[in-house]
Amino acid sequence: IKVVTTPSPFQFKKKNPKAIISTKFGDIEIRFFTDDAPRHVESFLNLVRLKFYDDTTFHRVVPEFLIQGGDPLSKHPERELHGTGGPGFRLPPEPSDRPHRRGTVAMAKVPRNPEATRDISDSGSQFYIIMEDTSSLDRMYTVFGRVVKGMEVVDQIAALPRDSRDNPLESVRMKIRAED
Repeated sequence: IKVVTTPSPFQFKKKNPKAIISTKFGDIEIRFFTDDAPRHVESFLNLVRLKFYDDTTFHRVVPEFLIQGGDPLSKHPERELHGTGGPGFRLPPEPSDRPHRRGTVAMAKVPRNPEATRDISDSGSQFYIIMEDTSSLDRMYTVFGRVVKGMEVVDQIAALPRDSRDNPLESVRMKIRAED
């Protein structure tokens, strides 16, 4: 797995670009924090342009905490693989003082293997949306955006029945388009 550490020219057409996550329950609109997390925003938008996220699922839902998606392995019928994949590269953290409030979008950390501890450069494609203010996560994960429309969709997804791994029993696939 490659760790992306080289600087790149972050050229955004808008100061705070957005993306629309479409699900069967409706759309979730996200605005990005290009000043706080330019590498994560650029990576996310590049994956969107490549249609990497299309047909992935929200594979982890914890009511009153978060919903998580963005794992390419969530397309696989073997549910035990959901939540273990990524894009083939890792990003170093971009810490900020942005708090984890309802609607915060941040990059999840995925261990390299089940026995591994979480590494400093272990974010890739998986992201989460916070359901309720959660200060215990502040400064531990890269916050790169916030939901500006569609939190009622997030609430619907979080309310779904789920298995013992917090994977919804009803698949919630997404398609994401960028508007930058």
